[in-house]
Amino acid sequence: MDNDLLTKIAEVVVFAIPAILAITLHEAAHGYAALWRGDPTAKEAGRLSLNPIRHIDMMGTILLPGFLIASGAPFLFGWAKPVPVNFGRLKNPRRDMVTVAIAGPGTNLLLAIVSALLIHLAVLAPEPTQTWLLEMLKRSVVFNVILGLFNMIPLPPMDGGRVAVGLLPLPAARALARLENYGMFLILGAVVVLPWLGSYIGADLNILAWTLLPLTDAVVNWIAVAAGLNG
Repeated sequence: MDNDLLTKIAEVVVFAIPAILAITLHEAAHGYAALWRGDPTAKEAGRLSLNPIRHIDMMGTILLPGFLIASGAPFLFGWAKPVPVNFGRLKNPRRDMVTVAIAGPGTNLLLAIVSALLIHLAVLAPEPTQTWLLEMLKRSVVFNVILGLFNMIPLPPMDGGRVAVGLLPLPAARALARLENYGMFLILGAVVVLPWLGSYIGADLNILAWTLLPLTDAVVNWIAVAAGLNG
């Protein structure tokens, strides 16, 4: 196997391992949180698992992240197969929906912090392993922060939308919940259609980049300071 091929494989792995772990553990966290709050639906469906293969969605876990990497997108995101949750089986459906929803982004924040802390160990590895590990851990921090923030967009079916539905007064919560069937189309429009349209007319219409990237930088810097990586 020649060096160029090995380099390409290493580049793919550096992206793939953090992305797959971030996306699949995010979904698994929803299932475990739901079980804790009384809903065994994910367990009954065989989805209460840390095995990434059970959570991989061809479009959200493979194709879309691959497309974003190939196109040089300013940020990377994706999704796994949603873990089934029956909110009616939760002990307190409205309150516990917030707990289940926030478990995914919370797991991403935890993974980002753990990845940052592991950098202290990675610098002790010999080359070229050290360079490979450092790059993978840095990407893990950034990807988990982006994924967590992206999922907190306050629009159903995103986790942030579910949190908002659980916390808002009932009239506003019901109005927001009615967007559930259209939310993903709106998100994909903001991620794919608006940037494409902007490039066609010569305008920057990448709304998510305007909002997510500054927030991502701020959270990543906070994690770096907390992990003792700055200064």
